[in-house]
Amino acid sequence: MASYFEILCGVAALLLALYYYSTSTFDFWKNRGVVGPRPIPFFGTSKDLMFAKISVAEYTKNIYDKYKNEPLIGLYHGRLPLLILNDPEIIKDVLIRDFSKFSDRGTHTFEKTEPLSAHLFNLESERWRPLRSRLSPIFTSGRIKEMFTLILECSQHLEKYLDKQIEKGEPIECRELTAKFTTDVIGSCAFGIDMSAMSDEDSEFRRMGREVFAVNLENIARFKARQFLPKLYAMLGYVFSDKKYSPFFTKVVADSIKYRKENNIVRPDFINMLMELKEHPDKLENIELTDTLLAAQAFVFFVAGFETSSSTMSNALYELARNQDVQNKLRKEIRACWDKNNGHLKYEDIKGMEYFDKVFKETLRMYPPGTILMRQAMSDYTFNGPKVTIPKETAIWIPVLAIHRDPDIFPNPDSFDPERFNNDVVAARHSMNYLPFGDGPRNCIGMLKYTGCPTQPEQAVPPKRLEIEAAVMDRS
Repeated sequence: MASYFEILCGVAALLLALYYYSTSTFDFWKNRGVVGPRPIPFFGTSKDLMFAKISVAEYTKNIYDKYKNEPLIGLYHGRLPLLILNDPEIIKDVLIRDFSKFSDRGTHTFEKTEPLSAHLFNLESERWRPLRSRLSPIFTSGRIKEMFTLILECSQHLEKYLDKQIEKGEPIECRELTAKFTTDVIGSCAFGIDMSAMSDEDSEFRRMGREVFAVNLENIARFKARQFLPKLYAMLGYVFSDKKYSPFFTKVVADSIKYRKENNIVRPDFINMLMELKEHPDKLENIELTDTLLAAQAFVFFVAGFETSSSTMSNALYELARNQDVQNKLRKEIRACWDKNNGHLKYEDIKGMEYFDKVFKETLRMYPPGTILMRQAMSDYTFNGPKVTIPKETAIWIPVLAIHRDPDIFPNPDSFDPERFNNDVVAARHSMNYLPFGDGPRNCIGMLKYTGCPTQPEQAVPPKRLEIEAAVMDRS
């Protein structure tokens, strides 16, 4: 029988081995001349993130502010090297010029644990590229214009709902209000389904949307496991499998497709696009187009569509309430448009409201839905300028919120000022200093519907730019 001393020696040896393993990569950035905070054993530079003491937005902003004059900042996600980009030209290299070398986000799909994770945002480039090209047409201005009457109908429901709420004489929670509205819009325009979020307090779709973003033990545990223990999380798929969202959305999509086929219904929406994909799988280059993969695209379209839009709307309402002069100017523009058309709004009217556009751009600057952009090196890569070489699979973060709140780029960054988006001011600013939708071929697919109101001069997406990005996608 082993003595206590032998057991103690064994435990000590194990701890030393774990310590060595956890710190064995900590010279990675030092050897490349990249500065950054000092890592600690087992946690790297991410201890506060691991224990949820700080948000990713605040974490990256603190790092950005501390190392503001550095083009690259080296961090450690546990023991794995992670790189933050500060220099706008380097950011442009990663997002646009050398996109084919950074076409993956570095996020994971857990198709056993969470079947709906295999969606457009997470997919590796091999499946992302053909799916993106097939799904993008649903976001063109022409398609949005076709759906405009449906959006107006949902707006009328919103107006009636507000009248009832005002009669009660109670405060209105704008975040929940806008979430209900955008849930109904997504349901009507994308799925051809009356989700009844506005009229039914027990709407199943609104409940699902609320639960996806709920801050509870289950969601936090899943998020941390995906982020810091991805291999273990994938292995335990049958133990922690999603028994809530996957069955619900898979059934919704399957039932919708079946009903439309049986009744010969054709609508210019997302479900119709999925039906076309299913009928012509040969166009997706050997992708196994399962019901679950289709449901995953519907899931992210629903969740991201209602959440990002409702967050932006509620943040805009908040800032308008705090800035009466901005509210008055915007109200004047809307009234002028309303009066010009005798109380009727058209798609072109909305697109033509210049100050309205600036208000939402400023909202997205202060409150970008995605506070960081993630990319992963597809091969060894040497950056221009600092001449730093990183190996394949190195994770990269672009600190969007930190850039948007940089006083050297946006003076008085915590003040709400739509005039920041006057044409002359925008022209003087680097295009990579405003990234609410990301940029390059793997930008947010929702940006396609926004190109009528470009965020920067070069983001108006002229024909030549589209040709370049299409060629980049084909090479990736």
